[in-house]
Amino acid sequence: MSNIVVGLDIGTCFVRAVIGVVNEDKTVEIVDVAKKPSAGCLRNGTIVNIEATKKCIHEVIDEVEQNTGLEVQSCVTGIGGVQIESINSKGAVAISSYGKSERAITEDDVKRVIDCANSIKVPLDRKLLHVIPQQYIIDGTDGFKNPVNNIAIRLEADVHIITASRTAVQNITTCVDQANYQLDEVMLKTLACTEAVMIEDEKKLGSILIDIGGGTTDVIVVLNDAPICTCSIPIGGNLVTNDIAIVKGIPNATAEKIKVESGCCWLPLVENENEEVLIPGFGSRSTELTTKVELCQIIYPRMEEIFTMVRDEIARRLSSMQLSGSIILTGGGAQINGAVEMAQSVFGTSSVRLGYPQSMGGMEDKYRVPEYATAVGLILAHKEHAQQEKKHSKKREVANVKREGESGFQKFLKKFF
Repeated sequence: MSNIVVGLDIGTCFVRAVIGVVNEDKTVEIVDVAKKPSAGCLRNGTIVNIEATKKCIHEVIDEVEQNTGLEVQSCVTGIGGVQIESINSKGAVAISSYGKSERAITEDDVKRVIDCANSIKVPLDRKLLHVIPQQYIIDGTDGFKNPVNNIAIRLEADVHIITASRTAVQNITTCVDQANYQLDEVMLKTLACTEAVMIEDEKKLGSILIDIGGGTTDVIVVLNDAPICTCSIPIGGNLVTNDIAIVKGIPNATAEKIKVESGCCWLPLVENENEEVLIPGFGSRSTELTTKVELCQIIYPRMEEIFTMVRDEIARRLSSMQLSGSIILTGGGAQINGAVEMAQSVFGTSSVRLGYPQSMGGMEDKYRVPEYATAVGLILAHKEHAQQEKKHSKKREVANVKREGESGFQKFLKKFF
């Protein structure tokens, strides 16, 4: 069924699947979600065990199939982490020659200027993911989002180009294919995530989305409805878990459970300083007790390091850029108590919030949490891309029909006149 779309988020800690149905009015209804642990499948966002990842993908999609009674044939997935690189580029083309009258910009002109901006040399080990127009400049006047039908002599375009490791993309494709599903599209995770959690005003004013995963923290900055910066920090929530495990001398699985249930990274939020946390015993080791304050003192430095590294990286790339929007936190790592307050302190702003996916019916209590923002965003972004492609294909068909008609008429003129 072509109206079924599955967003597949392959993460370092979990593989998450969200299944949605595109209605006749083009709205999306989220039907069900599922997640499976992916321990050992990925390291820092990169697939290191294809067989285990394939099995995990099959299990998580099979679960949503069983829950909904729908048959899944294909999915759309995302990619992130240190295998992503981005660059801003410019292109320019002439619309009318010198001495001739100006003419209106066409869709073909827009394609030409985008191709010109995208004429950078991509290394053989990189795969082009996205070429996203930021703005168009018509005869020196900037700020145009859709230049078609404007009279011009010269058209310029500013674009944001995103590439990924070709090997990483091929590994994702192989895993999905071997799990017996068709892969419709691979897109940047954070770019898809903005579709689910950012409102239009935030996209215009300049906002930062920080996706705190298990192995990496991915970042995208959006201004005037287009990304201007994408980057990734090679640390995530797993290091917080690792810190607890090392300090307390306990297994990582136990440390993760304690972090999720009792962890906090902002000391003022700990209401009772003497509140105790139980550390289960294992082997010959008996049960122990610690306090929430001591736990917070372990978590705080690592979370502060993550946000500080993100802030410094954005400042390095956008040294003189003024952003007036929000800082939006998504991913499983953002759900730790005190993450918003920590980000407010590091970035020096009160405009920080958790990124909850927009309401789209169905089981809202399941998918309207920051950890499902990427999977929901993949569905929304893929739907938009599919609609745009369908629209452009129709325009191309109309243009081809017109050209065929014109050539036929010209042949008629040549034959009789």
